[in-house]
Amino acid sequence: MREVRIILEKERFKALKGRDISALLRENLPRVEDTLKAEREGVLLEKIAKLEEKLRKMEGEIEELREFYERALRDKELMTAERERLRRENEELRKKVEEKRRELEKVHGS
Repeated sequence: MREVRIILEKERFKALKGRDISALLRENLPRVEDTLKAEREGVLLEKIAKLEEKLRKMEGEIEELREFYERALRDKELMTAERERLRRENEELRKKVEEKRRELEKVHGS
């Protein structure tokens, strides 16, 4: 068993002189236990409140990330579509340039 030290004011100590300290401690032990339980409960409630706040913050960050991800997916789809459109346009322009070159070769070649 661990040692317990109780510090009392001088007047209080004198008032307890001659009384059965063990009996007094046993009588007050349930109140002390209740006090300690209440203090522990208070500490735990504070921790719960802090953790709940942290959870709300994390959920907000997750929602922001989800929105960012969805925007990034939409942007990727737009960029893919634009790249495909530019690829087709480039292909058409190459064909036109090739036709013009052939025409010029015919004109200059003849």
